[in-house]
Amino acid sequence: MSIAEKLDRVLTRAEELKHQLATADGAQFGALSKELSELEPLVEKVSELRAAERARDEAEAMLADPELRELAEAEYQAQKERVPLLEREVRLMLLPRDIADERSAILEIRPAAGGDEAALFAAELFRAYQRYAESRRWKFEVLDYDESDLGGVKGAVAEIQGKGVFARLKYESGVHRVQRVPATETQGRIHTSTVTIAVLPEAEEVDVQIDEKDLRIDVFRASGAGGQHVNKTESAVRITHLPTGIVVAMQEEKSQHKNRAKAMKVLRSRLFEQQRAAAHASRAADRRSQVGTGDRSERIRTYNFPQGRVTDHRIGLTLHKIDRVMLGEFDELIDALIAEDQAARLAAEVD
Repeated sequence: MSIAEKLDRVLTRAEELKHQLATADGAQFGALSKELSELEPLVEKVSELRAAERARDEAEAMLADPELRELAEAEYQAQKERVPLLEREVRLMLLPRDIADERSAILEIRPAAGGDEAALFAAELFRAYQRYAESRRWKFEVLDYDESDLGGVKGAVAEIQGKGVFARLKYESGVHRVQRVPATETQGRIHTSTVTIAVLPEAEEVDVQIDEKDLRIDVFRASGAGGQHVNKTESAVRITHLPTGIVVAMQEEKSQHKNRAKAMKVLRSRLFEQQRAAAHASRAADRRSQVGTGDRSERIRTYNFPQGRVTDHRIGLTLHKIDRVMLGEFDELIDALIAEDQAARLAAEVD
């Protein structure tokens, strides 16, 4: 089906929905309104494109008139440049959407190779994402923060709430490598450490059905730095999902009940992401995205402190502003990843 035919179908469907809404009852009205509201941005963009095409064609026809040629030339060039840009926007809007894009997300950060230095960098990255969330006016809630002895983290989990959180942060999943001289290094040698990040779309109860008999729930005393409740009460909770072997532990709250609720939230999101990954496996086998798979075993980015640079290996982008990135300024990286992903998907549609 050609792009023009797809657009005609969209416009026809929008008109059908408008007519149906006029006679719809309560139950139907909600569903029809939702579908129409989702189509309206595309309908507006298509109308804008077709208006630009008409203006271009009219200006082109006027070029043959010597008296109107000068005036028509400027209009023709303007619309000739504008039409391809609008066409690209429309094609992007026609691409299949990830239903999870508009959701909030669960962020998990854990040190991998590098011992204390990896734990310290994990804590710094966690704070950087917290600053980024705040800059976009997203709500950032720490679900679990297992602090290490030197001020790093053994693991940190946060819930980031807001519209379109997952659409932007999903590109951050993977292995983040840091190269720098640790504060404890007396010889001035550069060490390389790694941190793993997972960004999961937040799942609702309707997305994932969890049977209580599939869970093993253990309670234990919280450990780590600080807190009057630490090592005194069995408030920490570990939930094991027996069919998959997924384990989630929470100890941030003093309340066992609250830790259990948070652990279930993370477990639900992990299971939801597992289902999504399985559903997309066949598509990924046919065409691997140019910005990577999001696999946590894949090294995606290097933070080189001596050279002051951050390099994203998936798209070959290097920014010499590591201090700004560590203050939570991720937009330049994320925008470039989104643009590359969109270009790859558009190319695949053409193929």
